[in-house]
This record gives sequence, C-alpha cells and structure tokens, in this order.
Amino acid sequence: MSETVLYDYWRSSASYRVRIALNMLGQPYESRSIDLPTKVNRSPEHLARNPQGLVPAIEIDGTMLTQSLAIIEYLNETRPGAALLPADPVGRTRVRALAYAVAMEIHPVCNMSVAAHVVELAGGGDATRKGWMQHFIRKGLAAVETMLDNPATGRFCHGDTPTMADICLVPQVYNAHRWEADISDLRRIAAIVEACSAIDAFARAHPDCVRPA
Repeated sequence: MSETVLYDYWRSSASYRVRIALNMLGQPYESRSIDLPTKVNRSPEHLARNPQGLVPAIEIDGTMLTQSLAIIEYLNETRPGAALLPADPVGRTRVRALAYAVAMEIHPVCNMSVAAHVVELAGGGDATRKGWMQHFIRKGLAAVETMLDNPATGRFCHGDTPTMADICLVPQVYNAHRWEADISDLRRIAAIVEACSAIDAFARAHPDCVRPA
C-alpha cells in the first residue's frame, strides 16, 4: 500500500477532522503543512492537488482525495472495522445531519476567506471579524445542542462511540473558544467534547499538538 500523505494546516478545522479520523482508525500518515496565511494553498503545486485551493487534501491508496467529510466516509468504507458511521440507515442519517450542521452550515460562513471578504466590504477590522465569527458559531452550535436533545445521544453525539458527528463537533468547539464565542450554556456539547478530549486519537489531532515549531 502506498504512503498516506495529508496536506493540511494546523489550525484548519477541516484538516483537524481528518487527523482525528486517521488517528481513530490507526492509519499512519505523513503530514505536510500548507501554510494558509502565506497563501501556499494558491500555489500551482497545491492547486494541482485541490483545484479549490483548500485543505485538507490527502494522497491515499494511490489517489488524491479532497473535502474532509468525503475523506472520512472513504476511510470508513475502506478501513476494516471502521465505525465512523452507524450500521443502520436511521443512525447514519442522524450522524450525517449532525456533521453537516457543522461542516455545511457553520463552517462555510466562518471560513477565513469569507470573513475577510465581509470585513473588506463592511470597511471593518478585527472587531467586525470577531463579531461575525461569534454570531454564526454561537447560532450554529445552539442549533446542534438542540439536535442533541434526542434519545439517540449518549456519551457522544450518537450513542457511546465517537462518530463522524463528534469528529466535526470537536474542531468547531475549538474554533468557538478561539473566537471567544459564548457557548457556556451548551451543556450537552460541553460534555461530549470533554469525553472526546479524553481519547488519544482526538488529543493527538489537536492543533496545539501539530502546530509547526
């Protein structure tokens, strides 16, 4: 089997998701940093990997894959014993809904390039950027908290085993703390993140553990 290479950025929440998944599945990989602030992601070399100029991109099993959730689902389908999605259709749909609520609702409007464009259009500065982030992260995670008010929620987002939903939630909560969004009342989310943080696969994927020296 060919070497697995993850092209990521330490603070990217999408990259953070894939690092967690790889760790959970015991998949060895080499990490190569794509420094977003210096726009290395817009280089011809990286655009050849991912025409969107985004991270993560992963070279695995002789192919190049992009988009974090697509990568996670690929890993779930190809790695023996993987259980990043439940076995039953209703469970899979619920986990996807929770994951999508983060990755397709909160993340896109809080992408740094989107926030930078908003600040430019508004003629604002750091306070405008921070206010934007706080508003949409808080709003989105409050909705996820309500979604978690469900009998299927256990120690983790769905039952007592981490799934793709938890893999998406933890990086988003990291972003909430980074931008000082007030989510102190979201107690279900706090309990799930605490449970995840005690798992080595999540801990080793944390940005503080992979930040380049």
